[in-house]
Amino acid sequence: MNPVRLRPHHLLCLQTYVGEGYNAAFVAGYDRIVARIAAGTEILIVEGPDDLCAPLLGDAAAHCYRPSVTERDRLAGRDVGLVLGREVAPGIRLQLSAPDWRRLRAAFVDGAARAACSGCRWSGLCSSIAASGFDGTRLPGR
Repeated sequence: MNPVRLRPHHLLCLQTYVGEGYNAAFVAGYDRIVARIAAGTEILIVEGPDDLCAPLLGDAAAHCYRPSVTERDRLAGRDVGLVLGREVAPGIRLQLSAPDWRRLRAAFVDGAARAACSGCRWSGLCSSIAASGFDGTRLPGR
């Protein structure tokens, strides 16, 4: 099976995903990707738009190519790599276990893995979800 292609900052977004998104196609795609990851599909870290971005790329105003998103990826790769104790950069393959997700969620709650979230329109929602103990999130591993 092909790996799920993810840009680094989406490793943070996955932690608080509760089924909300930019549009119905985005949410449906996100649900499929979460199901694949939950089933053990390997993650391939990529540079630029990934499998989650795909439903948005037909929009000329898609933010997926903006320098601010590239900076989010850099910060997330650094922070997630520190939490997991391994490199998180384009070309790296990951298979994250439930304990890995728990470590990432703990780092998300305490702010150690939130630098990439600065200025994100979803940051408030994600903070609320994290404060609730990640209630309603679709990725297993709580």
